[in-house]
Amino acid sequence: MAAAAIQPAIRRRSCWMGTPEVYFSKAIDNSRLVKVEDPRRTREMRQFGVALGCLFVLVMAYAFQHFKAIEYGYKIEALKSQRDGLVEMNRALSLEEASLRNPERIDRMARELGLQSPQAGQVIRMDVAGPQASGAVVASLTPVSVISAR
Repeated sequence: MAAAAIQPAIRRRSCWMGTPEVYFSKAIDNSRLVKVEDPRRTREMRQFGVALGCLFVLVMAYAFQHFKAIEYGYKIEALKSQRDGLVEMNRALSLEEASLRNPERIDRMARELGLQSPQAGQVIRMDVAGPQASGAVVASLTPVSVISAR
């Protein structure tokens, strides 16, 4: 029977993990302590702070330049793609302009609208200098029959 009584005690101990910790509070009076100033330690801390500040400024300047370079790279790529789009649009518009200026197309459309080729004397060339070329030219209405054909 004694062996049976020992078994439950062993089981209870195996469930126990570690030893209990007890904390006691103790009031400590530090009012009589006086901090002694150490000028050497103060100077070292100031030098360390200045060095750390300089390092921080250098790192921030590098980071600023790096991020600006990345930003400008993206802007350049966007402008290049925009330029390529505009060049393509210019090419397409040049082709459209060439097709719209085609004299055969213009003549065909004019005939579909019922227009006819001009008769002799109906066309007046504006780039040819007239008799009043030496003086100031004032706009005037001149009947077509008065103008002689050259």
